Amino acid sequence: MRNVKILAALGLMTMAGIAQADVTGTATIVNDYDFRGVTQTLEDPALQISLDYAGGPWYVGVWGSNVDFGSTDPTTELDLYTGFKGATEGGLGWDVGVVYYSYPAASDINTAEIYGKLTYSVITGALFYTDNYFDTSEDEFYVSVDAAIPAGPVSLNLHAGYSDSKAFADDSYTDYSVGVSYSASNLTLGLKWVTNSDYFGKGVSDDRVILSVSTALPWK
Repeated sequence: MRNVKILAALGLMTMAGIAQADVTGTATIVNDYDFRGVTQTLEDPALQISLDYAGGPWYVGVWGSNVDFGSTDPTTELDLYTGFKGATEGGLGWDVGVVYYSYPAASDINTAEIYGKLTYSVITGALFYTDNYFDTSEDEFYVSVDAAIPAGPVSLNLHAGYSDSKAFADDSYTDYSVGVSYSASNLTLGLKWVTNSDYFGKGVSDDRVILSVSTALPWK
């Protein structure tokens, strides 16, 4: 029995009670959908949409994107997530939850992860864990450190991540990105450079530049 999947199912059942007035969303267009430094669209564009609800420390949401893994299925990814977050009086933010990555046309690779995050000032550290990495029956840990350094409407965004799993040929790989984002009115423009250290020995350690345009809803 997959305990992580059970936790995901129990947490996400609460989505049915969300009130429309408490929902926010985002819409994003990117020239490549990368996940932890690895393209999910064969470096082709993607349209990504999310809906989120936050009620006190509890939140729940759904996020979707087109995908392309080099075969006819799947073509869509739909992620469901829920968790709790808050902050201490000293300014240390915390966030714990579960995310379920689902692929409607290829449900055999659906994956659930639990996660924990700590944020202080502009730095966020995160740990993700699953006990069944994309239907391989192998564990996977992902650790990341991110920094978002604001300068007026511009933000410098730095990321480093480390994945450890026996699901594929090699046990681990690292990924990095450096980017900037600019917010004006209801739009945010993003530009980042992404690379990885050879994704689990699969020879996909290509460097690339990713552009994005996003908006948050409702508009203010």
